[in-house]
Amino acid sequence: MGDWVRLRRDLLELGRVVVAFSGGADSSFLAWTANDVLGHRAHAVTAVSPSLAVAERRDCALLAREWGLQWSEVHTTEMQRAAYVANNGDRCYWCKDALMEVVAPLAEARSATVVLGVNTDDLGDHRPGQQAAAERGAVFPLVNAGFSKADVREWSKRLGLRTWDKPAAPCLASRIPYGTPVTLGALASVSDAEAALRNLGFGELRVRHYGELARIEVPDDRLNDVVAQRAAVVEAVRHAGYRYVTLDLEGLRSGNLNAALTSGMGKGDGAALTSGMGKGDGAALASGTGKGQGSSAVGSC
Repeated sequence: MGDWVRLRRDLLELGRVVVAFSGGADSSFLAWTANDVLGHRAHAVTAVSPSLAVAERRDCALLAREWGLQWSEVHTTEMQRAAYVANNGDRCYWCKDALMEVVAPLAEARSATVVLGVNTDDLGDHRPGQQAAAERGAVFPLVNAGFSKADVREWSKRLGLRTWDKPAAPCLASRIPYGTPVTLGALASVSDAEAALRNLGFGELRVRHYGELARIEVPDDRLNDVVAQRAAVVEAVRHAGYRYVTLDLEGLRSGNLNAALTSGMGKGDGAALTSGMGKGDGAALASGTGKGQGSSAVGSC
């Protein structure tokens, strides 16, 4: 169980902090706690870029207002970095490097330390962004205090934070298979498709981007719900620019595209991960629109 006393003590010892605040359960818990411990000496910063979903940006502003956080937005420029756009296995490194390029000077001006909401569960996944942040002086108070994702949610619930059960919402670029360039069109298509599906009642999901094909992941217990709303789901995803709409029968697996980094799969092998069945098989959704539909949204992907 995470050590709540140690977390507060560590933040107090840091004196002044700038919290990288994405609005997710981890960074929200850290931002709230830092504000509770340090007051005006804690500043929450939300990095705005095309990889941040509009709904997440909006919720950051709402949370900051609800909790009385010292908060501001900064704009990052990872899309101007060729190494990020190339979307190789180190993409997250360049994303966090771009974040720290903006946030580190802000923290330095306040004689503050940048803190990130990394938890102990994150240490077991492919997260090169943590290295980039650490290299530029960021620290991970939740890790130091032994907080897992479950601990963060439990303590958030105890404290009455509405983010305690908020579904994870990684950056939109994480929906694009490694080796496929990150483009504004791809990010917009993912964002629009996921927003439309949330409006249909699917709060926890991913739309994986394979050019003209979208692969939908939802928790196992929601697979039948997607099939039951087949027509609405297909319409929503096509409207976001996709030609083909598929449902992954393995369900939601956070970070599952990282498996391709160690499986020896080639650049084009990502399509093999898609569980698509024929039109008459109700267990999966697969359909195509006319040749010209959706091409502008997926662009060069």
